[in-house]
Amino acid sequence: MGRAHEVRAASMAKTAAVKSKLYAKWAKEIYMAAKSGVPDPDMNAGLKRIIERAKKEQVTADVIKRSIEKASGVKGGNFSEIQYEGRGPAGTSVIVDCLTDNVNRTVGSVRTAFTKCGGTFGAAVGFQFEHKAVVSVEGFSEEEVLEALIMNDIDADTQTEDNIVTVTGQATDYSRIKDALTTLKEDLDFEDSEVTYLPTTYVELTDSEDIRKFKRFIGMLEEIEDVQDYYHNAQYDDSEEEE
Repeated sequence: MGRAHEVRAASMAKTAAVKSKLYAKWAKEIYMAAKSGVPDPDMNAGLKRIIERAKKEQVTADVIKRSIEKASGVKGGNFSEIQYEGRGPAGTSVIVDCLTDNVNRTVGSVRTAFTKCGGTFGAAVGFQFEHKAVVSVEGFSEEEVLEALIMNDIDADTQTEDNIVTVTGQATDYSRIKDALTTLKEDLDFEDSEVTYLPTTYVELTDSEDIRKFKRFIGMLEEIEDVQDYYHNAQYDDSEEEE
């Protein structure tokens, strides 16, 4: 069939593998949110938030449905949420969120990523981050957004860039912020909406070897199926080091 066919087949296989990993990641997260509360997004704000994010990643309705059914007891399963901290390459600070049915497997994989890239697994760095809700909307002025927040007694910061207003508030106010902004427009489509960890200080990476090690480290984390998300305080010019 020729080299062209082999290249296409390899590309399709790689795409399928990436999609499979993505589906597995969101399936576990949806399962966990449904298991920890009512398995109905209309009655479980956390579940609703995760489903919204999964849909933006083009996770299919069937994957979402199966995950909720699993949490409802239709199928078995037992996952745990675990968070790890540590020092990454070049003194960076990293938080890793995991969802696993095998803690020993997960801790071993995450520890390996840290140690192989010159980091220190288990170092306490959480104090260098703030747990925040970040919600962005387009098509409204910053004044309109601020008014909606004030009217709903929400204390949050706002910033405008490229006609997009981003609201940063306390993680516990995530749902309240979204509800306040929907008063501006019914069925509002958010540009971004998540609960995340924002660093209070950053580490600037300028050495090409440090950048290479850090990118390798992040790549290793992304290869771990149990890793749901990660947060770091590294800043660098991505063009300085190409893989």
